[in-house]
Amino acid sequence: MRISHSNRKLIVVTSGDPGGIGPETILKAIYELNGLPHVDFLVIGDFRVFVKNAEALNLDISPLTTGLAGTTKREGIVNFIDLRNVPPAKFKFGTTGKLYGRASIEYLHLAVSIIKKIKSAALVTAPISKASINDAGFKFAGHTEFLCHAAGVKNVTMMLVGRKLKVSLVTRHVPLREAARYLTAQRIVDTALHTEYALKTLFKMPNPRIGIAGLNPHAGENGFLGNEEERIIKPAVSRLSKNRRNIKGPYPPDIIFYKALKGELDAVVCMYHDQGLIPFKMLAFDNGVNLTVGLPFLRTSPDHGTGLDIAGKCIANPRSMIEAIKLAAGLRKPLVV
Repeated sequence: MRISHSNRKLIVVTSGDPGGIGPETILKAIYELNGLPHVDFLVIGDFRVFVKNAEALNLDISPLTTGLAGTTKREGIVNFIDLRNVPPAKFKFGTTGKLYGRASIEYLHLAVSIIKKIKSAALVTAPISKASINDAGFKFAGHTEFLCHAAGVKNVTMMLVGRKLKVSLVTRHVPLREAARYLTAQRIVDTALHTEYALKTLFKMPNPRIGIAGLNPHAGENGFLGNEEERIIKPAVSRLSKNRRNIKGPYPPDIIFYKALKGELDAVVCMYHDQGLIPFKMLAFDNGVNLTVGLPFLRTSPDHGTGLDIAGKCIANPRSMIEAIKLAAGLRKPLVV
């Protein structure tokens, strides 16, 4: 059998860490979105884990059908590729470890191999445990780094999309004490250009207004509170502004998000992870989406973690997963500059 190459968009969904809330949010999202126009779903995971979640939720599991890679979706049914890599005797909600880490990576490997064959397909990833995948011997800081490796690309941008705020990160999963060392003018330029391209392509903004955040308090106070603005960030903004009037900065970090909320900026380029994620999650914790710009295929994910503390309790909010799927379904081509 083969995957249909119709004009319907294929959304491949990886179930993430088996012990987390990924399977629960996927089930809830599919029940809400199955029947989404022009969309087929292909979920990759361990079917027995989904059965456990469905039993806890008192949901009928029948909308998912198990099969091998390459099955064709029938109307009203979501295909499920069952890797059977989580032995039932060892499964427990809310736990981590190398077994679950290995399973998470196996789902991703298969998903990428499928998406490489079907150019119009998009990938939606449920959260993985960084500790578990590293315990299993895979030295990646997260999904983004794994997908870069699998796709053979080096330069991508992690962009967080919410209804009121959009942020992009120059550095991602690095310790705070090392973030300044990772900053370069080229990385800032690349992140800003990725952000501009995504805003133009996906959000149909012909002249998006992008603000570049400073790193230090008061954007360095002309070098008095840190010199990264003078050495790195201002030269990057100068390069960008030669051809783009709507990319400006560096703005002091304590005011740039206020400017974005007032509607003066369409997106904010942040220097490090928590600089962008703290204000973003305050505004979009339940519905934010992580969009990866620069891969040769579309990838979105919910903007939350594995939720191990609430796994199996039937209280996980699926809204971020729903928004991630809807965003992926609305994209028609990879966001590659």
